[in-house]
Amino acid sequence: MDPVLVIGGGIGGLTLALSLHQAGIAARVFEAAPEVKPLGVGINLLPHGTRELTELGLQDALAKVAVQTAALAFYNRFGQFIYSEPRGLRAGYEWPQFSIHRGDLHLVLLEAARARLGAEAVVLGAKCAGIEQDAGGVTVRFENGASARGSCAIGCDGIHSALRRQLFPGEGGPNFQGINMWRGVTRMKPFLGGSTMATAGWLAVGKMVIYPIRNELDGEGRQLINWVAEIQSPRNVMQDWSLPGKLEDFYPAFADWRFDWLDVAKLIREADTILEYPMVDRDPLPWWTRGRITLLGDAAHPMYPRGSNGAGQAILDARTLAGCLKREGDVGAALKAYEASRLKATSDLVLMNRSNPPDAILREVWQRTGDKPFARIEDVISAEELARMSAAYKKVAGFERESLAKRASLV
Repeated sequence: MDPVLVIGGGIGGLTLALSLHQAGIAARVFEAAPEVKPLGVGINLLPHGTRELTELGLQDALAKVAVQTAALAFYNRFGQFIYSEPRGLRAGYEWPQFSIHRGDLHLVLLEAARARLGAEAVVLGAKCAGIEQDAGGVTVRFENGASARGSCAIGCDGIHSALRRQLFPGEGGPNFQGINMWRGVTRMKPFLGGSTMATAGWLAVGKMVIYPIRNELDGEGRQLINWVAEIQSPRNVMQDWSLPGKLEDFYPAFADWRFDWLDVAKLIREADTILEYPMVDRDPLPWWTRGRITLLGDAAHPMYPRGSNGAGQAILDARTLAGCLKREGDVGAALKAYEASRLKATSDLVLMNRSNPPDAILREVWQRTGDKPFARIEDVISAEELARMSAAYKKVAGFERESLAKRASLV
């Protein structure tokens, strides 16, 4: 069989290539960027994603460059504690939750792909210009004039996917609903034990997500801390992972955030780098697959980055698709089986990330307190209600502990 052509060499595309190799299926990856750069800042790998990368033999490599997350904690914008729950191994999962720099994760995947598939299997500077298919396979044409022939083509090329545009030419741009994000990394001493992901405030007045992504940067015990500032705002900037952010555009909302456990204002001021982009997604699609072409990850279901789940869903897509291609004798049937398994699950998650992701806990407290400090959180909302809100998201997102433990391997 001709190789599977993977269009896009990001997290989803490289995980797919590695999974296909594990399944005994040839693959080639075509990445539009002319060189590999450590784009972005921090992301989280929840246990369902870590499980799949563990089955690819990558857990040890990830552990060397990531922070193993032990807890998720919620606070209001005055630094008052709302709710906390254990995460990863601390929560009884068989697989850890990792907080990691996106560039470090990408490098682990890229090095593994080149080592296992061969250096020539990952082609850089290959921007997709169009694709044709026939009864025997697909031909992908690139802007540099080159072309490639394969058994099928998988669009792993992100929110601005060229393959998605070909399948849905009139769709238009991503949805922006008035939330802007500024992201940065800061070198500092650990907070809350050094393995906690903290989130505070609310979008209407300023919300922060803060967590460590690298340990032991120097002999002084500092960590690399990833932070995300989110504000409800009509300001709409071009979506670009590397767009420089300006402190004056968002810092005033957080200038007085000095908590007992962290000086948030100082964290922002001392950042190594600040990036800005709007929080965007796309409406769920009715289908992803046409013949020998399908979509994966952000090309298929870009979602708001609320719930730490975007990368995990791309990884689940990749593993599911590789498993379908391994089990099905017909390529078209395999792609349809993959779509049947993943389309509704990811569509439900896109919609839930708009309305009731885990940070909806912060919204509830903000609304019930009128954005004022409280005397006792129990007088505002019960621990049982908070736990139910968190559990509901885990179920939709596919990392409910009991269900994950019982699930068979995807490949």
